[in-house]
Amino acid sequence: MQKISLPERPGWRDKAQEVGFTFADMHGEPYWDETSAYQFSLRQIEDDIEDPSTELHAMCRDAVATIIQSQELMERLAIPEEHRDYVANSWQQEEPEIYGRFDLAYDGNGPAKMLEYNADTPTSLYESASFQWSWLEDQLETGVLQTGDDQFNGIHEALVDRFRAVFAPDSNLHFTAVGGDPEDYATVEAMGWAAREAGLGAHYTDLEKIGLSDKGQFLDDEDRVIGTLFKLYPWEDLLRDDYAKHLQTAQCLMLEPAWKSVLSNKGLLPVLWQLFEGHPNLLPAYFEDDAAKSALNETFVRKPLFSREGASIQIVEQGVETEASPNNDYAAHARILQAYTPLPNFDGFHPVIGAWIIGQECAGIGIREDRARITQNMSRFKPHFIRS
Repeated sequence: MQKISLPERPGWRDKAQEVGFTFADMHGEPYWDETSAYQFSLRQIEDDIEDPSTELHAMCRDAVATIIQSQELMERLAIPEEHRDYVANSWQQEEPEIYGRFDLAYDGNGPAKMLEYNADTPTSLYESASFQWSWLEDQLETGVLQTGDDQFNGIHEALVDRFRAVFAPDSNLHFTAVGGDPEDYATVEAMGWAAREAGLGAHYTDLEKIGLSDKGQFLDDEDRVIGTLFKLYPWEDLLRDDYAKHLQTAQCLMLEPAWKSVLSNKGLLPVLWQLFEGHPNLLPAYFEDDAAKSALNETFVRKPLFSREGASIQIVEQGVETEASPNNDYAAHARILQAYTPLPNFDGFHPVIGAWIIGQECAGIGIREDRARITQNMSRFKPHFIRS
């Protein structure tokens, strides 16, 4: 694994605007950054990232089966009591999953370490699946990259296959996100694009415009009944929303399914450690009130059960807080402690590997890096390539 300086493509910002990638720069700072790229060997991709990520997902499914049978763990993970049966039923009825993204610490040597699993509403899908691939094609065409260079990126094709496998042809799906957020819309549109390519109907409506019929079914902004809904709206919020009381009677298949609420929860991390202690891709993790946390020797990362973009995360070393997210939006939630593992340092930036799971297999990666050790909202997206 190396970080290689490369020339930017002439006019790439115009191209980004043309395809709707309007957040390539945000707040006057680059989000998409192709002044350099990360280079991997095929062995690193296959042996250290792809296969372990697929295995981690299988372990997470084992964890779901354990958690939904335990009221104690459901309580630990702050799943609202009135919705625990709904969550458990979604697993027992095998409601289908579409996608998720592991965040991994990896420096090219030794096993990747799982930092967390964004199993419910991961973003950065468009730039991982599409814009990153167009970067590879352009750089190959101009000779910046060598003939034979490749990229670990079958994300879009895997999504198409997944939609085709789960739904009958011509099925109608709805897609929703909070209106007015271009990054969220790009993720939802990337999903809708894959669904349409799979031969399905894909209809978008802003989350705020979803209504309720007299029969308790969800309606889109044209009063059409929603039978299947991909929602870029996290389960921890949805289960506490006014509409939550209608979930069990709305006759709506939710994507991701409700059982993903226990995987997108940081409480998953100590459960995984209990089930698979010593696994090379896991870091020791404990609930904050667990006496066993002493094994961390006062060096750990403190994470709330619910958190996005690094919010309310703190790094503690030898009992001293050495770094904390400036965003404290999730500080009120219960927390877990995870053993601290340093992220690699390339030219002063710390990359995190985002390994995409489509269905139950790893289908590609995206990389974000930051000068801080906590990846945050404005952390830059970096392209990657494979050179054998």
